[in-house]
Amino acid sequence: MPKIDKEQKFFDFSDYGRAPAILFSNLIKDTSLTPIHVTIGFGIIGLFSAYAIAIESYLIAGVGLILKSIVDAMDGELARIKGRPSYSGRYLDSIFDSILNFIFIMVISYKSSCPYWLAFISFLCIQLQGTLYNYYYVILRHRSVGGDTTSKIFEMKAPNAFPIENQSTVNVLFRIFQILYFPFDWIIYQFDKEAFKIRQYPNWFMSMISIYGLGFQLMLMAIMLSMGLINYIIPFFVAYGLLTFVFIIIRKTTIRE
Repeated sequence: MPKIDKEQKFFDFSDYGRAPAILFSNLIKDTSLTPIHVTIGFGIIGLFSAYAIAIESYLIAGVGLILKSIVDAMDGELARIKGRPSYSGRYLDSIFDSILNFIFIMVISYKSSCPYWLAFISFLCIQLQGTLYNYYYVILRHRSVGGDTTSKIFEMKAPNAFPIENQSTVNVLFRIFQILYFPFDWIIYQFDKEAFKIRQYPNWFMSMISIYGLGFQLMLMAIMLSMGLINYIIPFFVAYGLLTFVFIIIRKTTIRE
């Protein structure tokens, strides 16, 4: 089950890990490994990358961030290949992403000249950027024929669990997911309430927005780390967040119902 149909496919700058993720997922599809195992795997890789930053092995940390992006794409691909989507997996994936983003930024702050208060603002900006991308992308997926609708445009209550998962687990993970993501969802919705009414987002717009995808964000971090620019990462993502409002203005002025 693809996320979107072929007619709506766009060049996603954040999705460079998709091709290797599909390859590796096909290699392990007949094993006992589950998408949840893969999710735990990218969590471990993320923690290793944070440790590499802490010991100033910045090149290794950069490689780890890219590898994390690839493995991060694998859990969803494996779920689709095996025909076993789950809300537990989706929420756990998002929870890990949020926690790891916070850890990355705080470790970078610890090893750089940036104060923790600015690091926290940078983390909020990163989360808001990712939310904007996901907001438009989830809308597009719901407009797609046969697209992946595991993610919802508005998530106000826990969904009914799939037969392969436990409802109690879904409920707990959903509550954690809400705490971590609802404030950012609310902010983006307040700035662009009419976005969900759009039937088709042009490919150029989705490609432009994809520079806010987590994969692209991590790639930027990896590049800056490997170039010895650790002191600039946190202020960069704060400034980078200003594009959020530019993108919303572009959507409102050029893409209408």
